[in-house]
Amino acid sequence: MNNLFEKLDKVVDRFNEIERQMAEPEVLADHVRLTELAQERTDLSELVETYQQYGQLREELTQAREMSEAEEDEELAAMAAEEIDRLSAELERLEGRLRSLLIPRDPRDEKNVFIEIRAGTGGDEAGIFAGDLLRMYTRYAEARRWKTEIVDENETGVGGYKEVIVAVKGKGAYSRLKFESGVHRVQRVPQTESQGRIHTSAATVAVMPELDPVDITLDEKDLVITAEFSSGPGGQHMQKNATAARVVHKPTGMFVKIQSERSLSQNKQLAMAIIQARLEEMEQEKQSSAEAANRKSQVGSGDRSEKIRTYNYPQSRVTDHRVGFTSYNLPVVMDGDLDPFIDALILADEAEKLAAATE
Repeated sequence: MNNLFEKLDKVVDRFNEIERQMAEPEVLADHVRLTELAQERTDLSELVETYQQYGQLREELTQAREMSEAEEDEELAAMAAEEIDRLSAELERLEGRLRSLLIPRDPRDEKNVFIEIRAGTGGDEAGIFAGDLLRMYTRYAEARRWKTEIVDENETGVGGYKEVIVAVKGKGAYSRLKFESGVHRVQRVPQTESQGRIHTSAATVAVMPELDPVDITLDEKDLVITAEFSSGPGGQHMQKNATAARVVHKPTGMFVKIQSERSLSQNKQLAMAIIQARLEEMEQEKQSSAEAANRKSQVGSGDRSEKIRTYNYPQSRVTDHRVGFTSYNLPVVMDGDLDPFIDALILADEAEKLAAATE
């Protein structure tokens, strides 16, 4: 508890320091610096106001207790006891709110995302499972009234995907989906299995926040950009023009081919956005992995090699291994009911970050 208040006192000190700096003539003349300080003040204001409210209620509680102890009239003493209960409950609520506000915000939480699903071990069955995961995320997005669009796909011949990238656009998409990155494992009898044997297959999911156009800073010297003819839906217009963009990032060898838009320039821009999102996610993953090495839990680490969830069809069971959360209603989960898992992961992540923030 003492660590919590020490942290809060430091926040208040910083808030007061910001207000002092914003009143200085040299800062008022520096528009960039003034804007930075104003944004930091805005970020801290709710926490400071809540802490001030908490302090005021603590004083009221102390006074109510003193009155209760000194009061000889039974009726007034009972009223004081009721007030003590009310103030205690409100203080407990505010303390929880303060803990929540202390958790560092992820500036990417409100962004749209790209979800990249790749078939892993398991041959054709892994590709089919990749398609099942695509449908699961699409249904989840539909339930939240988010928009989805497949921007790149490499289908298998049996109704699955070797890889597929879907764009999900909606407020808070990254905040809800960022914990899905990792290896998803499925245990079931494949459609192609005639002996009825249970196979284990896997698919890898990567969730990457969509970058704003101004944030795309790739050096075109590092890219090989070629135009190709689009395939699949799109009609004669799409077939007559080389509108698909294939972009290769030479330093890493990663590449993306995009044909979902109507023009080459649009597809090129989208391909570059996906490549930079991949690069930034790789860097974020390195940082998170380094931080996680000093912690017991790795919730939200984004480690794509980590087996995070198992879908067991014979037992109708879905288990998230990071938080030990299990559902025994697999069909509902595969139809997009992911909130129980996501809520458990967010709660565990917040608890971990709060522990780190108040150490």
